[in-house]
Amino acid sequence: MSSAPAWLPAIMMLSDHSGDWQRFIDAVYAIFHRDFIASQPKFEGKWVRCRRDPIYDGKEAGFWHCTSEGRDEANRRPDLRRCERIGWVRATIENSADSSIDVWVRDDGRTGLKTHVWFNEEYLVVLGQRKKGQRFQLITAFCTDRRHTIEKKRKERARYRND
Repeated sequence: MSSAPAWLPAIMMLSDHSGDWQRFIDAVYAIFHRDFIASQPKFEGKWVRCRRDPIYDGKEAGFWHCTSEGRDEANRRPDLRRCERIGWVRATIENSADSSIDVWVRDDGRTGLKTHVWFNEEYLVVLGQRKKGQRFQLITAFCTDRRHTIEKKRKERARYRND
């Protein structure tokens, strides 16, 4: 990554917590709780809320979607890179007008409109539009470090720009 913008929080490392996974995930959750439970960011003037249910291990579904991967909700695997960047989720949403961020909307045909907020082609936040556009729901956030994912997102963005 080139030099990070001033608005982007530092990465939180597992080693910052002496390699103790429980301490680390609790610290990651504390940031998520501050950013999405105790308060909510706004995107395009509308509130962004996280999906709360189901609660697993005392933490909301939206948290697990930003810190783990896998299609099976009951068996998601922790993703260290997602955890390290938990502070990036709100920062990316709130700084979506920055020149390092691309925003586009995609209708996936199944669950409706998804707004993609892509920082520097390396970190993607996906928001769903809820209640007839009155607010957004945080769907997920993840690093886009795989060539296939980057190419797929570039094509989606290009289709949006050409529509």
